[in-house]
Amino acid sequence: MQAMNAMQLKAVTIGIVPEPRPGSVGIIGLPTWMWVEGAADDTWGPITRTASAGGFAVRATARVKRVVWDMGDGTQVVCFTKGTPYADSYGRQSSPDCGHTYTRQGSYTVTATSYWSVTWAGVGESGVIPLDLSRTTSITMGESQVINR
Repeated sequence: MQAMNAMQLKAVTIGIVPEPRPGSVGIIGLPTWMWVEGAADDTWGPITRTASAGGFAVRATARVKRVVWDMGDGTQVVCFTKGTPYADSYGRQSSPDCGHTYTRQGSYTVTATSYWSVTWAGVGESGVIPLDLSRTTSITMGESQVINR
């Protein structure tokens, strides 16, 4: 536990389009992209630490195995990669590895839960400690109306 605590693991930082800022509105029916923004050792891994006491040492390594995105509309998206950050050049394409499409307008609370696996070994023993950490943001989805005259 000392080695794991020394890692100071954190939930992933959410990258998402539409952006979670005032005035940013996504369009229902168009893809929403999700990704891990600025992945670092303490938010994605792998990260390794060793703890010692009384002449004994235990080495632990942590890494995120998956991120489960609760999209706020009853849908969960499971991503096994960091996802791909959206760029304007992608246009209306769906994310190649971590995306969702909303079908109703509204404001949605999106929660990204990172499922860590901490493997440890020392003093003739070994094991795995699961750890789940979450972060939340809010996005707005609207409807595009076309008027023909």
